Amino acid sequence: MADYKAPLRDMRFVLNEVFDAPKLWQTMPALAEVVDAETAEAILEEAGKITANSIAPLNRSGDEEGCRWVDGAVTTPAGYPEAYRLYAEGGWVGVGGDPAYGGMGMPKAISAQVEEMMNSASLAFGLYPMLTSGACLSIYAHASEELKQKYLPNMYAGVWSGSMCLTEPHAGTDLGIIRTKAEPQADGSYKVSGTKIFITGGEHDLTENIIHLVLAKLPDAPAGSRGISLFLVPKMMVNEDGSLGERNSLGCGSIEHKMGIQASATCVMNFDGATGWMVGEPNKGLAAMFTMMNYERLGVGIQGLATGERSYQSAIEYARERIQSRAPTGPVAQEKAADPIIVHPDVRRMLLTMKALNEGGRAFSSYVALQLDIAKFSDDVEARQRAEAQVALLTPVAKAFLTDMGLETTVHGQQVFGGHGFIREWGQEQLVRDCRITQIYEGTNGIQALDLLGRKVVGSGGELYSAFAEEIRGFCAATGSELEEFTAPLTAALENLDALTASVIDSAKRNPNEIGAASVEYLHVFGYTAYAYMWARMAEAALGKEAQDDFYASKLGTARFYFARLLPRIHSLSATVRAGSESLYLLDAAQF
Repeated sequence: MADYKAPLRDMRFVLNEVFDAPKLWQTMPALAEVVDAETAEAILEEAGKITANSIAPLNRSGDEEGCRWVDGAVTTPAGYPEAYRLYAEGGWVGVGGDPAYGGMGMPKAISAQVEEMMNSASLAFGLYPMLTSGACLSIYAHASEELKQKYLPNMYAGVWSGSMCLTEPHAGTDLGIIRTKAEPQADGSYKVSGTKIFITGGEHDLTENIIHLVLAKLPDAPAGSRGISLFLVPKMMVNEDGSLGERNSLGCGSIEHKMGIQASATCVMNFDGATGWMVGEPNKGLAAMFTMMNYERLGVGIQGLATGERSYQSAIEYARERIQSRAPTGPVAQEKAADPIIVHPDVRRMLLTMKALNEGGRAFSSYVALQLDIAKFSDDVEARQRAEAQVALLTPVAKAFLTDMGLETTVHGQQVFGGHGFIREWGQEQLVRDCRITQIYEGTNGIQALDLLGRKVVGSGGELYSAFAEEIRGFCAATGSELEEFTAPLTAALENLDALTASVIDSAKRNPNEIGAASVEYLHVFGYTAYAYMWARMAEAALGKEAQDDFYASKLGTARFYFARLLPRIHSLSATVRAGSESLYLLDAAQF
């Protein structure tokens, strides 16, 4: 596998030339104090170094060795504790954390790039700081000041880590039926009892303490999701002076044996009257948990992008070096027995598909990250509300489409290698296995599609969709004829999505099955159209510079490939949506 190199040039292009993020940050006082273009550049450069030099070399060895569970203790692969300590000492766990508690205070648009680099280097490694950051988000937004002061500094510093304990053996998507209980105590604490499964980083040897955020129900809780509360439950009790005390009444019953992410400990966690404290209000646990969901679901989408980027870097290096057969137009490498496989049309199809999806995904994930920053930091109430609406609409697309495209990309990368792609030593098969989980956890992609179409589009009567569509229309109207080769197909794709959206909203009024029947394909039509918007914006930023710099020539060539070969996928997907739900219900259950 090729050595990983952070795509810093493309990250800078997206942030500085496409979206002008430094200028946006300066309009928000909370960000203007901590970040500018030079600071952002320095952070990305350093993140590129640590991920490439200290984390990426552990990717394959970590997959080969995996985690080990013995008598409740979990050992991570060789090199992981040292790399994690180095990562934490650099302040990277708290890159987006509030400086008041020891974080760097960087905007999400910066931490999104750091997350991509970290997950390209090793998705399994990246899950440990990601879960810690997610737990910190919920604690910061909803916990008491006492809990924040007690736990956030060490979590941001990477001395302690975090986990999110939601799923139970019988309750995955439907959290309303969880059975974990929390009994109130006289001192204001709670005794938490129950079993949670699929808990990433629930137990490991990377940090001295693990802070679990646990969904549980109070004795008098209402039924369903309205009766869920959130509790902070530390592995090790923390004394008044901040030192660690005795171990809490919880443990890891086992770890899962999985398809991928072998170096990430996926744990069964048993809570046996463990001491915890409520985060937020009683029976409002899901709201507290969803504070981090927009960030974490974008983060999972970035994982899909990251594995696709790593796969592409290996595939392009291999395609330039591997010689097989001659080009259809005649020999290219006259001095060799055969030509490099990059001359063959089908190999180019795969490589350009990977490149177009990766770069489109990077622009889209950065765009969503900027909306999160505006929603959090802007002093302009109208801008903040508009960004919040964009985040609500685009989060399920970011999670599902980025990861669906990530799997497609890693499969293409494996295919470029031919038989060698199926062999472990080349690394491509690991990326396929690792990427696969991204479509499943943090809400399966089918659930994301239902969220997009059912709650965000149909549920808002099309209002959330219309705001995004108007932004795209405004962009197309504001550009000149020199960009027409990109804005004309973008406009046509948007008109198709407009009509498709109106059709589904109308049909859902008559038949509730229509939403579920259309949701996945609808999300993909939406995703390809959103990427077309990103590619048109990137083309605008690159146009006129291609003669002076191959980077811009490459960008424009990839944009043209996207519009010619990938955007047309919307037509077959749209036809599927318009076919309706009837064919899904022609068989009785026994006839399957």
